[in-house]
Amino acid sequence: MTARNPSYDYGTQDFPLQYTTIGEMLEATARKYPDNEAIVSVHQNKRFTYREFDRVVSDLAKGLSKIGIKRGDRVGVWGLNRWEWTAAQFATAKIGAIQVNINPAYRTHELKYALNQSETQSIILMHSFKQSKYKDMLLEVCPELADARPGELNAAELPNLKNVILMDDEGIETPSGMFSMQGLISLGTEVPDSELDRIMADLDPDDDINIQYTSGTTGFPKGVTLTHFNILNNGYHVATVMDFSEKDRLCIPVPFYHCFGMVMSNLACASYGATMVLPGYVFTTESVLTAVQKERCTALHGVPTMFIAELNDPSFGNYDLSSLRTGIMAGAPCPTETMNMTIEKMNMSQVVIAYGQTESSPVTTMTRIVDSVAKRVSTVGRVMPHQELKIIDPITGITVPRGDQGEICFRGYNVMSRYYNNAEATRSTIDNAKWLHSGDLGTMDEEGYVKITGRIKEMVIRGGENLYPREIEEFLHTSPDIMDVYVVGVPDIKYGEELMAWILPMDGADLTEEKVREFCKGKIAHFKVPRYFKFVAGKDDFPMTVTGKIQKFKMREQAIIELNLQDAASVETA
Repeated sequence: MTARNPSYDYGTQDFPLQYTTIGEMLEATARKYPDNEAIVSVHQNKRFTYREFDRVVSDLAKGLSKIGIKRGDRVGVWGLNRWEWTAAQFATAKIGAIQVNINPAYRTHELKYALNQSETQSIILMHSFKQSKYKDMLLEVCPELADARPGELNAAELPNLKNVILMDDEGIETPSGMFSMQGLISLGTEVPDSELDRIMADLDPDDDINIQYTSGTTGFPKGVTLTHFNILNNGYHVATVMDFSEKDRLCIPVPFYHCFGMVMSNLACASYGATMVLPGYVFTTESVLTAVQKERCTALHGVPTMFIAELNDPSFGNYDLSSLRTGIMAGAPCPTETMNMTIEKMNMSQVVIAYGQTESSPVTTMTRIVDSVAKRVSTVGRVMPHQELKIIDPITGITVPRGDQGEICFRGYNVMSRYYNNAEATRSTIDNAKWLHSGDLGTMDEEGYVKITGRIKEMVIRGGENLYPREIEEFLHTSPDIMDVYVVGVPDIKYGEELMAWILPMDGADLTEEKVREFCKGKIAHFKVPRYFKFVAGKDDFPMTVTGKIQKFKMREQAIIELNLQDAASVETA
């Protein structure tokens, strides 16, 4: 019998897993590197050493506890990249509250669903940023807030919500019904540290500590529930593979609400005493390049489109990026030319590629800093430490031979505990042997390097953002002018993919692209609004099988021809 060479691999165990809580990890780092800078928020002109940051985090944790927030309570955090967001991340962890990450692009429809599905009892939010009026959107969903007293909210549409905390209260009068974050930090100074020590002593590394929303084929966002053990170790291992130390300074333009910012950046830095450098509330090439030069950053994270924008900034040559050595490019395939230019022009000889998903904390494979450019652009690397990875036949479930395509599955410390309040979805994603089924198709070569080749699920990736057609379809179905709608991804040279909606209007409805976009405005995130539309006259105009099942691949093929997207499709295939 010929010996099998299955597509299975497991990560190195050269160093131990960290069985501790996030709060304990931060305190240990603060004791070891008290004078290292923990956070530099360039746009806020604010700096903290690890000693100072741990002090602020502890005081905020005690303030949150003082108003009744306890272990297992859900606390939403809704805002952009700023030091207060990271303080909330660590403060909730110190008291064992479960942080619920809320996408700052969310609008009222999505906000209401996330808060109610997660049974969130408290929310920490920004007042506003440009056109995003966070306080006003919350008031729209929860008008009772205007007349409530802090901590005594009783809202019809958000029955679980009790506490609202304003994150950015400098120069802004805290509205009625809200706590001030700075006020809670001050309140915490009145509580003895021994009380926080008592709370932390009762926490467990296997406690749930974070909920992040991701969607699926059901059309409703699912709350990925992660533990201290999940994300603390994933951040630590990411930093270890990148050869991080207390001397590194990481520029973080990726959003905190996502695992890329929260885990691969914040927790990676905190685990080694490295510095978190925040260039701005949102990504701009100028803020990133300025921060790297000014703060002498040694590492930079981003999705490929960010690196492409930085490299093509007209003022790129005016910046000194000689301090850089490493970083992570993730979220979408990296073009060979972009990788070469990043190494040569940005001095990032040790930049790596990472792959995973929120359900896996998130990183499951990474290239190594010594890997060739060819490996870094053609694969997503090898399995991470203390994890297992296999590739199976999606039909039979049997592990395929190396080189054959199949579904990528993960197992290990990194697999989420569950989807919050969704046992059925959890069972359909994690099998009885504890393997998490990714829905991604890929291959594994003889050296264990994994290549992504496609997706079983219908997820669309636009510029690093994961978009789920069924979720957008469910929302568009709420329009009284839409009888039926199907959303597909179509190729795009700039973003990788864009959304297209095939719409069957109600009889007599005068529906146009502009009217659909206006319906979406303020209700769903801007990147979920389809770029392309096709209006059909009847159900028979949708591509279907003889049994009436919609064939989305045919919609995509037809769109490529009708919209003249052949060039983008050829780039995607290559």
